[in-house]
Amino acid sequence: MQRRSFVKSLLSTPFALTATSSLAVEATPSQPADLRSSALDAMRRAVRHMDEKVSYRGGYVWACLPDLSVSWGEMEAKRSMCWIQPPGTPTAGHAFIDAWHATGEEVFYKAAERTALALIEAQLPCGGWNYIHDFAGEESLKHWYDTIGRNGWRLEEFHHYYGNATFDDAGSATASQMLLRMYLAKRDERFRAPLYRAIDLVLKAQYAGGVADGGWPQRWPHYAGAASKMDAPPGLPPGTTQGMEDGDYTPHVTWNDDVAGENIKFLLLCVMGLGETRLLPAVKRAMDCMARMQQAAPQAGWALQHLATPANGRPAGAPAGARSYEPRALATHTTATNIQQLLHYFRLTGDRQYLARIPEAISWLKSCPLSDAMLAENPQLRGRTHPTFVELGTNRPRFVHRYGSNVRNGAYYVDYDHRDTLSHYSAGRMLRLDALQAEYEVLASLPAGVIAEMRARSPFALKAAVALPRYFSLQKLSLPELLAGAKSATASISTAEATQLIRDLGDKNYWATPLPAITNPYRGDGPRDAFTGREYMSRNVGDTHDTSPYDPQSPPEIAPYTKRPRPLGINTQQFVKNLGQLIAFYAPEKT
Repeated sequence: MQRRSFVKSLLSTPFALTATSSLAVEATPSQPADLRSSALDAMRRAVRHMDEKVSYRGGYVWACLPDLSVSWGEMEAKRSMCWIQPPGTPTAGHAFIDAWHATGEEVFYKAAERTALALIEAQLPCGGWNYIHDFAGEESLKHWYDTIGRNGWRLEEFHHYYGNATFDDAGSATASQMLLRMYLAKRDERFRAPLYRAIDLVLKAQYAGGVADGGWPQRWPHYAGAASKMDAPPGLPPGTTQGMEDGDYTPHVTWNDDVAGENIKFLLLCVMGLGETRLLPAVKRAMDCMARMQQAAPQAGWALQHLATPANGRPAGAPAGARSYEPRALATHTTATNIQQLLHYFRLTGDRQYLARIPEAISWLKSCPLSDAMLAENPQLRGRTHPTFVELGTNRPRFVHRYGSNVRNGAYYVDYDHRDTLSHYSAGRMLRLDALQAEYEVLASLPAGVIAEMRARSPFALKAAVALPRYFSLQKLSLPELLAGAKSATASISTAEATQLIRDLGDKNYWATPLPAITNPYRGDGPRDAFTGREYMSRNVGDTHDTSPYDPQSPPEIAPYTKRPRPLGINTQQFVKNLGQLIAFYAPEKT
């Protein structure tokens, strides 16, 4: 983006915000009235089917077969379960609220209401959410962890049941945002207390004091029995190391999956929608924590997680390992995300401290690209620019591999060999450093008057509650969209595209799409016998005892696996996308 257009976007004319939502948009000349009516009818039928047929008590998984005989979240799920982790229950709920904002029709509000009540039932006493909830009760959930969960070789977060909340993958944040929107919709008191419990969770879980001040752990409250290592059966290649060098990773200050950014966004939405300006100091502390934990040059980046307290002779704030395939190292993609967040923090605060060390971070990222040999010799790295992990001190890429065939006889290990890397956790990342550099240069050169205007439009300058952005599910909501006057146009949906969506829905009232993954049914714990083959090194699944999801079009090349078509099913993410396109056609948002 050229500088002139970039600055122009920063200076877009503010508009008056109110605490009420604008419902129902009139047809535009480009939208035939009969097609618009058909689109609304399709939205009604699709949402009713999801609410009344597909959901379980208002809760959603990620995918299911049309007859509901098998359901999946990130792993196979019981029919009585729902997934909080996106794109699960709160993701569907946001889509329902968006449809209500677009049309004003109660059928969409009722679906959102039922989903919000499911989230309230799934809310833990601490105020947050686990990745999943089982409406059949805790014993049923523990049974799932003891069977399907612990046999998912590559899904270590499901190997143990801790009973606490997670900030990982924006599960708690997305659920909290949905409760906020439901409360603001009609000020229904049923949603107020659960919403404030979610706010309290974010405040109580935030570290206070020291270098970790303002940061958040991956899970809270801390579970004393959390796993601190993974079993390492015989077979670890000589000269290699394993992950979890820093033990239990759940209390480390977490940047992975933008934990801080999602919590900050939720708090700022509460400032906007509820007028809760008391939350602003917590937001500022979180922003400062990110800036503070940037490592010293020349490796001026961030890891997935950093120590919250000193451990094993290493100081608080030092990069830490996480899961066994997430070694103690700097993470290039996390660094790029944090650079983007610091740019956003400057927009919201006008504080130049958030820009001060971005050049150092970009300079470090430029120092550690993937080599031509790495790109040529590992097909999984093609199209990527940087290794995922970079060793502390040496600046050498580190690569993760695995041996064995299941969680009992296999393990992950780390070395410098760029070949035969994991398929389920990319060894390389595509980073757009030129775009980050250009954005930094524009913001760094803004005159004081422009910075003051941005600051005046920020939630930090609010004196009273204002309306939230209209849509949450049509695209990911970013922090700059919280500036007064900032609006993102919805995608332009043509009459042909809308017509095709309606046709694809048909009279069955759901969109059947090829499901991206299937799983082996649980059949007991896998064998401990050593497996020395290489068939599972770079596949998403191990032997038939492994309950990890995999693409049936790309199975391991070993019997009894065979390549087969992806089954047709109902995919929650695809439903939300399709509904969003009809919303954008029916009630587009203009800039």
